[in-house]
Amino acid sequence: MTRLTRPSTIFAALIALTTACLPGVLTAQSGPLRIEITEGVIEPLPYAIPAFVPENPAAGQLASQLSRVVADDLTGTGLFREIPTSAHIGSITSFSSPVQYADWKAINAEALITGAVAVNGDQVTVKFRLYDVFSGQELGSGLQFNGTQNGWRRMAHKVADAVYTRITSEDAYFDSRVVFVAENGPKDERRKRLAIMDYDGANVQYLTDSSSIVLAPRFSPSGDRVLYTSYESGVPRIYLLDVASVGRRVLNTGVGDMSFSPRFSPDGQTVVYSVTQGGNTDIYRMNISSGQSTRLTSAPSIETAPSFSPDGSRIVFESDRSGGQQLYIMSANGGEPERISFGEGRYGTPVWSPRGDMVAFTKQSKGRFHIGVMRTDGSGERLLTASFLDEGPTWSPNGRVIMFARETQGASGASALYSVDVTGRNLKRVPTEGGASDPAWSPLQR
Repeated sequence: MTRLTRPSTIFAALIALTTACLPGVLTAQSGPLRIEITEGVIEPLPYAIPAFVPENPAAGQLASQLSRVVADDLTGTGLFREIPTSAHIGSITSFSSPVQYADWKAINAEALITGAVAVNGDQVTVKFRLYDVFSGQELGSGLQFNGTQNGWRRMAHKVADAVYTRITSEDAYFDSRVVFVAENGPKDERRKRLAIMDYDGANVQYLTDSSSIVLAPRFSPSGDRVLYTSYESGVPRIYLLDVASVGRRVLNTGVGDMSFSPRFSPDGQTVVYSVTQGGNTDIYRMNISSGQSTRLTSAPSIETAPSFSPDGSRIVFESDRSGGQQLYIMSANGGEPERISFGEGRYGTPVWSPRGDMVAFTKQSKGRFHIGVMRTDGSGERLLTASFLDEGPTWSPNGRVIMFARETQGASGASALYSVDVTGRNLKRVPTEGGASDPAWSPLQR
């Protein structure tokens, strides 16, 4: 049993424990945000978030909307449970008024979030504070965010990120975006185009039309560019797209009949990808500025789906060189790879965790598809999902959540995006308009 009494580290033991694949439980205590870890069930932390106070008449509706997004972010993690406003005894009518802790203790809130919003023309100012109810103390100092009315959701995500980080001691992930393939039409005539949205499905923007098939978009480390594969020329080619201008260009890989499955290096200067030439598929690396390409594999087998480690020193990829589809790791400069997957079934689409400690993958076994994770040495394999077709995992910026595509069975089957915690808990659908596949999570926005 592990007991934690420091508010800023109440989930630290849970994080270490679930990463090590051990069972854990969170239990609310009568002390200051104390949690006991014992078995494999999580009891979410109860918190209260009264509607943020509008500091002028123009902020009335926006203040309420903004606090709702903060609550949705936190509750959506599965680690927090909001106490409904109908159960509140106390109220917050002024951001500067002292907190009446007894009112919030009475409803068993362990954390309290208060905020205020002011609107001046197109400018929005958001302030918030976070309190440990049982200790009667503010956790850290209050923060203030400024932006435009069009960016109010981003400010809400920033507030939620700050609360999440202070309570869990983990990095944030709400103020991020996802690029994906938006789909519509029947299964045998599906039309696809690139789209980008907030991590929670809001603020959708389309980046391409549906005149040609597009696949596997991937963000740059700075989040301002996207690599993807398009059949616009009749065969797969890699394109580089600027998110702000939506301008794009073909990356001239210089070799092969087809190029596909691209990913950025951690510094954003190079791209690793697959090329099919003469019936053989290998992995190449290209400097974006110079266009110079280097062949990294040369086996008489299919090597594809490469993904860099966070430090850029190694690449994980899939290959059938052993007779079946398995995962391998090699130096970023090429060389003899090391096989890391040995379970029953086929492994593919590996993606290195931002933390550097795990690889997520798609696995097909016994007629079912799974999203799974394993350590980078192949140990500790865990399957997080199972369905007719789950594929294409992508990591949240903090390495805590995995998003993927799930397709339903039959002639009328459709694709949708789902997310799941790295422990396998909190599986949920990500709302999109129409079908969606091939998600890729951005870094935190700047």
